Amino acid sequence: MTRVKQTFGTQVRRLLELLDGDVVKFYEQAGLDYRPRYTPVMRLLLREGAMTVGELANRSGLTQPAVSQTLREMKKADLVVDAKSEDRRQRRIALSAHGESLRETLEGQWAATREAAASLDEGLAYPLSELLAEAIESLEADPFADRIRRALKTEEDK
Repeated sequence: MTRVKQTFGTQVRRLLELLDGDVVKFYEQAGLDYRPRYTPVMRLLLREGAMTVGELANRSGLTQPAVSQTLREMKKADLVVDAKSEDRRQRRIALSAHGESLRETLEGQWAATREAAASLDEGLAYPLSELLAEAIESLEADPFADRIRRALKTEEDK
């Protein structure tokens, strides 16, 4: 049977399924109710302490809607709480006692994940981490939507 060539979007989703799926399995085996998508926010809160949604978005490189959605899930998992703020107009988020109690376990998981990612990079012709960084930089400079518009215009001009 001939394998159908997957589209770019399908390949990216499949890559994330393969990576995140296995990471989730290891969190579950460690007895953690934790998702990989929490990691950028969790790392910042562990390192920096309470932050606003905007600060978390700016520092993590994620969008504010993505951070807000992640925080909603993290609250359900009792990882974060609303923190007191001197400026009542800004809502600050902090780790809950439960979130803080996971520090050592998560740091061990993250170290193992980094080591596994490095071994994946070693097995490739071009390190995936570098390729992804270049792709992100390229898309930030010239968004995919603009590229699609140009491609549509080129098709219309034919």
